[in-house]
Amino acid sequence: MGDPVRPALNGAVLTLWLDRPHVRNAIDLALAEGLERRLVAVPTTVRVVVIRGVEGNFSVGGDFDEVARLREGGPEGLRPLFATFGRALSLIGELEVPVIAAVEGYAMAGGFELLQACDLALVREDAVLADNHANFGQVPGGGGSQRLPRLVGLPRALGHILTGERISGADAVAWGLAYRSASAERFEDELGKLVTTLLAKDRRVLARAKQLARRGLEQPLATGLAAEIDAVVEHLGEDVAGRGIEQFHARRQTF
Repeated sequence: MGDPVRPALNGAVLTLWLDRPHVRNAIDLALAEGLERRLVAVPTTVRVVVIRGVEGNFSVGGDFDEVARLREGGPEGLRPLFATFGRALSLIGELEVPVIAAVEGYAMAGGFELLQACDLALVREDAVLADNHANFGQVPGGGGSQRLPRLVGLPRALGHILTGERISGADAVAWGLAYRSASAERFEDELGKLVTTLLAKDRRVLARAKQLARRGLEQPLATGLAAEIDAVVEHLGEDVAGRGIEQFHARRQTF
């Protein structure tokens, strides 16, 4: 078997392909370890990371065969799978570059949780998404019980987790789970446009904005607002901010 997380570097863009097509990119320990390893080792030259699945599916979630095997070792035998996957998802928030989930086909259970951990999600309109753990007598194990309420609110999150109902890519945008959806015909073009837009921005600006937004969710509002003032004051003293102001003045002449 090859590497279950296959990296493809194209200039400043790193695509991490989930590569277990025979099980629709189901998450086993090897894939979780591969994802963590690749995210830890993102080159400093990379400015955008894209996570997607091979052969038209993002990920159907945990590999039940793997879970059954690990259960033979008791509860502690299962812990490495969920702990490793959890660390990988947490790393996404710690990276200084935007991480895009490019979602096609199925994004279920752990795959759905991976989408939630990314900074932006572009989802095909006909994609099938769900936290369907409850449908199989399971509870979320990849952060869904914590991230989903923060993303869409407690009533909608609990309604979804408890019923296990499927939603489409268009639904995901309406819920605030995804940044944008696209038709099958437009998906690759829209992904390219999104990546190009991010590459045109200053890396330090994106890193600071991402850090402020993510850390702010873990802090009281007053603490987050104070951190924002500190960040903008520091930022405005740097060359990149000066260039931005100059660009604004130049563009204002054309308004």
